[in-house]
Amino acid sequence: MRSNAPLPPTSQQTIGPFFPRTLFSEGDNDLTRVGPDTAPTARGEAILLRGTVTREGGFPCLNTILEAWQADSGGRFNHPLDPERHLADPDFLGWGRAWTDEEGFYEFRTVLPGGYADATGRRAPHVNLTAMGAGLMRRVLTTVFFPDHPDENAADPVLALLPEHLRKRLVARPDGGAEGLRVFRFDMRLRGGPDEETPFFED
Repeated sequence: MRSNAPLPPTSQQTIGPFFPRTLFSEGDNDLTRVGPDTAPTARGEAILLRGTVTREGGFPCLNTILEAWQADSGGRFNHPLDPERHLADPDFLGWGRAWTDEEGFYEFRTVLPGGYADATGRRAPHVNLTAMGAGLMRRVLTTVFFPDHPDENAADPVLALLPEHLRKRLVARPDGGAEGLRVFRFDMRLRGGPDEETPFFED
């Protein structure tokens, strides 16, 4: 006979998705080479782009998936929609995937991108980043700009969509060097107050 006594509460459910480590391979976060056994591109300046992903309160987001894509050092994409595809760097992949550790830390190896023109106007050098992970109902998309190009940043039509006080949040900051490369730091806050959250864009 079933008792009418109240049942103890079950543990709280966390919204997925959840990604197993087997989803990743070593070198997935390296945009500078087209395959794990190929040499990195010799064009442009190789850099490290790194930072943390946190949520409201500054708590680290574990196992958040980040995908990065960008133009090569000449501002070109090896993609059919780029009219200058034939000039794109054949040794630069231009896309990579990283995931965060227990401290919310991620890292990409890439090259400093070139600027280019698209339907919106002249774009400043930038890297597109999208994040997916537990607690996110859909992926979020942001753009990382670089401090080396203040004039181009000021004229970028996407960056110009933001109020001036928010634009600096999308500019990576120099963070010394590692492995003989310049390091740029870009920390992403998925949720927070108006003075904390990273600006995100619609797909």
